[in-house]
Amino acid sequence: MSPRTDQKPRQADFFSFCHTCRNGCCAGARPPLTLRRRKVILNFLQANNIAIESPFENGQYAFPRETDDGYCIFLDKVTGKCRIHSVKPETCVAGPITFDIDAEAGKLEWLLKTSKICPLAGSLQKDRKAYSNHEKSAKQEIRRLVRELDAEALRVILAIEEPDTVKVAEDDADPEVLAKLKS
Repeated sequence: MSPRTDQKPRQADFFSFCHTCRNGCCAGARPPLTLRRRKVILNFLQANNIAIESPFENGQYAFPRETDDGYCIFLDKVTGKCRIHSVKPETCVAGPITFDIDAEAGKLEWLLKTSKICPLAGSLQKDRKAYSNHEKSAKQEIRRLVRELDAEALRVILAIEEPDTVKVAEDDADPEVLAKLKS
């Protein structure tokens, strides 16, 4: 599979923030990976001659392997950029927007990291048009992710605390996702 061509380049303008940020989104984040996303990443690595042995960890859910110092294996520490930017995990694309699911209420909750932990969040809050554009993309990416993750992986991910976030919106959750969580 090739990089996504169904949308504009994925946050190329975010590099000015992310490249200089030392808050560590790429350290210990463990973004969830569906089987489809792993295949896309492997194809991208092969097509671009990027040699990374065993790029994924598989525990209670799959995520990019971490280096000995806890950073994502795909982070280029020299440039500060993601080596798989055009095909990176959905939650990486969505950041600083993240999510939770309130299965009882049937809601997919949208959370925004605070500017305390993500300078990009502060910038997006000041630019409503940029936020609106990013929010649309983030929601699309996260909806795809939660539909494709298996029930066990989704439950584990939902149990992970998201500190320093503020709920900014909620939408009805996909009935299939809710059924998966209740199974």
